[in-house]
Amino acid sequence: MGGFGKEKVHPVIRSKHRDGTSTSKKRIQASTVMESPLHEKDQLQSVSSSMDSQIQSRCLVCLGNTCCRIVRSRTKLMNILIDKGKPQEAQLIFDSLTEEGHQPTLITYTTLLSVLTRQKRFKSIPLLISKLEKNGLKPDSVFFNAMINAFSESGNVKEAMKIFQHMKDRGCKPTASTFNTLIKGYGNAGMPDECLKLLDLMSQEENVKPNDRTFNILIRAWCNKKRITEAWNVVDKMAAYGLQPDVVTYNTLAKAYAENGETSRAEEMILEMQNNRVMPNERTCGIIINGYCKEGKMKDALRFLYTMRKHSVQPNLVIFNSLIKGFLDITDTDGVDEALTLMEEFGVKPDVVTFSTIMNAWSSVGLMDKCQEIFDDMEKAGIEPDIHAFSILAKGYVRAGEPEKAEALLTAMGKSGLRPNVVIFTTIISGWCSAGKMEYASQVFKKMRKMGISPNLKTFETLIWGYGEAKSPQKAEELLQIMEQMGISPAKSTVQLVADAWHAIGLVNEAKRIKNDPEEAPKITVSTTEDEAAAAAESLQRTYQKQNLKASYSDIPQMPGIAMTDQNGSGSASIRSRMIIKGPGFPSESLSTATKSMFLAQASGFRVKKPSFICRTQFQGHVWVCGQYVNSCGLVFLT
Repeated sequence: MGGFGKEKVHPVIRSKHRDGTSTSKKRIQASTVMESPLHEKDQLQSVSSSMDSQIQSRCLVCLGNTCCRIVRSRTKLMNILIDKGKPQEAQLIFDSLTEEGHQPTLITYTTLLSVLTRQKRFKSIPLLISKLEKNGLKPDSVFFNAMINAFSESGNVKEAMKIFQHMKDRGCKPTASTFNTLIKGYGNAGMPDECLKLLDLMSQEENVKPNDRTFNILIRAWCNKKRITEAWNVVDKMAAYGLQPDVVTYNTLAKAYAENGETSRAEEMILEMQNNRVMPNERTCGIIINGYCKEGKMKDALRFLYTMRKHSVQPNLVIFNSLIKGFLDITDTDGVDEALTLMEEFGVKPDVVTFSTIMNAWSSVGLMDKCQEIFDDMEKAGIEPDIHAFSILAKGYVRAGEPEKAEALLTAMGKSGLRPNVVIFTTIISGWCSAGKMEYASQVFKKMRKMGISPNLKTFETLIWGYGEAKSPQKAEELLQIMEQMGISPAKSTVQLVADAWHAIGLVNEAKRIKNDPEEAPKITVSTTEDEAAAAAESLQRTYQKQNLKASYSDIPQMPGIAMTDQNGSGSASIRSRMIIKGPGFPSESLSTATKSMFLAQASGFRVKKPSFICRTQFQGHVWVCGQYVNSCGLVFLT
């Protein structure tokens, strides 16, 4: 292990500085005018009105039941915009078509389905079938599959099954893709048993057979429930259909083992893969190395990296980022340096994730000057910071009791073409609340809303807590009204924070009023996820029984059924990455050897200063940092 005072610049980073080239493209500056998102009701009206407007003026070519050139070209443009992640713009293209009197084709409507799905505007989707038929178009299997996919993506498998039944009632034959989408939906909903019933239904359909994707989706459904034995049973079923497991199958199982803390079993599986003539790929090796890193078994992770050559697999950037993160978590900076050396040998250059990992290590121990230096060197290397890198800086400055520096990042983000998100705004607000400067917290809150960024529950709870600490319970209670206006339901903890604010100034009756009066206190919503899941299972059961009754006399055989750890400052990741500090003698001085030699171009010997905080405790989804400053102790909410 090296010392903090070494002045070398690691060759991997030095070469990046030397050539001075930037691989990034210039960002298009976002408009300074931000529009607030439409409510779902307004969106429904938008879709309906845009389609009804066709009646007013019609394209003569479209009236002749011929697809005009404009419709074809704009449908292609919609698909291009979807691929570029711009569904809102694709929606505008569709609206312009109908407003100009053109008749969208079935392909156009199917594309619109993808647009609505990407925007998560699921309530608008049922409208489309009636509009389609009104315009003389008959939905096909591709359209129905897109609808089923939309509801499966939204988690509404009950509605997806209704569309499936509607599809069959209309005489439209389901395809393998139809069943695969339904199986995926039930798998995502955590109901793998229902997935097996769908496999049974699939085997009873004419000209429809399960494929590799069918079984891989089903295997993932069991793995997501940590039921690896059942997942292997599905692998055994594949042979009955003349199918063999592929690399996706094994990667799914390997990931399940790694997430279950059994990475060694994932590595042992490589031998079986080779026996079945399936070669591991970068994904396989990345899962295994990341698994060992999360288990803290860095010797095994490094050993496996050297064996990758035997499997003819080159380690990629994701693998090296996992290694660097793993070594930093156990404060092994010699290991970090070895990983960086290997990166250079393999010709792999660091990216924003690599830099952010080191930034987070400095931020977690309160050394924000070093964290900022890493950030600056990242920009000098021609790597554009992302929203996560700015988030690390914001949280670090808040932890260090410097909310003004955290707020200044909003301007820097604008210059980089990045739009702050609710997490960064809430972090900055928490900094001002902790400092007791509620007027500044309120200004940031107003700026957030002006930019069209909706505050979430944590944002409001942070402000309510701040006003409580400032002995302003009236303002804390006013926030409940704002929450109601914005359609955000307070949790029990939210109401308790308001009650605590009244109680803090000795008005116990007001605190009781907030907690107990059903007319004054906001109503708490209760999730009905279990009921919805039960309804979905019942819907599938009815379909399953109905289908089995029809097929009871059939001869068809029936068969039953890296990477980066979360960097949001919560949980064990934050505790691991902040290093271990034991009095004035900081044993891991070699932390600077790797990080400074990697990123700091200017050589300047320095000593570790005692971090500005003394403890951190995780409680109810927040990280509360006790700050030991000059005659003060601050409480900080971090999302």
